Amino acid sequence: MNVADARACARSILPRPASRLLAGALISLLALTPLTTAAAPSGDQALPEDATTVRIGFQRSSTLMSLLRHDHTLENALAEQRVRVRWHEFASGLPMLEALNIGNIDVSADVADTVPIFAQAAGADLTFYAQEAPSPAGQALLVPADSDIHDLEDLRGKRIAVTRGAGNHYLLLAILKHAGLAPRDISIAYLPPSDARAAFTQGSVDGWIAWEPFLSTTRAQSDTRTLTDGRDGLASYTRYYLAASTFARQHPQVLNTIYHALEAAGEEVRQHPDQSAALLSPLWGNLPEEVVKQANSHRSYRIQPVEREGLEEQQRIADTFLDAGILPQRVDTQKVNLWQPDP
Repeated sequence: MNVADARACARSILPRPASRLLAGALISLLALTPLTTAAAPSGDQALPEDATTVRIGFQRSSTLMSLLRHDHTLENALAEQRVRVRWHEFASGLPMLEALNIGNIDVSADVADTVPIFAQAAGADLTFYAQEAPSPAGQALLVPADSDIHDLEDLRGKRIAVTRGAGNHYLLLAILKHAGLAPRDISIAYLPPSDARAAFTQGSVDGWIAWEPFLSTTRAQSDTRTLTDGRDGLASYTRYYLAASTFARQHPQVLNTIYHALEAAGEEVRQHPDQSAALLSPLWGNLPEEVVKQANSHRSYRIQPVEREGLEEQQRIADTFLDAGILPQRVDTQKVNLWQPDP
């Protein structure tokens, strides 16, 4: 997809006035993120032509869905229901949820808690079908080991890198509020993770809020200090799994199979960290297994249903982005569709 196509896509997806604030971020993500489709596993060939197809979006950092894709566990389970799987890879969560909204995929892997809020602001009709229990240590504010930043108040006047609208962006706003600072008291560099890491290691920014596996990778390869993370009530960092609402209504049994496969995969990662790290290492660009293991230790991987009372932090996130001028209007995070699994 070229930039012109991305621009047109953003205009069609995001209603005014949301498009004016969100389209820029979406254009850059879509323009740099061509959709890739994985080949079907051999068992898929036996399914009849009229079999149902579920198109699943994922990111390289989608740990549990990546494991299911790697060992064909999900394809095999769904093939028994005459359902074939097609995998579509995205560079980040926002374009993945936009693909859900316009019907290019049916189900998404996990995204950070902030991403559904921006999709909701853009009018997307999506359904939450699972969440991972909070992982507040899954993102953290890093500074160089020799930095003169020693406490949160020292952030005044500094340049901090985050990804606009991502979970680390909310964590930065929460950190500033906790320190009695405002966004105007610092310089915020909005960068995608790969560019943010380069800026951090080259000294172009004073700090970076990284999430896993970028966080553990940077800690292992650079001399850093962790100023703070999401603990102490700053940011829970819950990750959500979503589906197109039409698909959720029409194919609840498919979602049920996906939910329980994710649940089993999460249990496997927690119970067998060494084996899981060995499997994930090549899927994550051949990261050292010890780094993968460390990154996984900061994620809960506990799959749970999404309960309406559990969306209170979603409202705090939405209101924080509204106050910061990132969202164009208030978002009521209770006005979402929730799907519940069978036992």
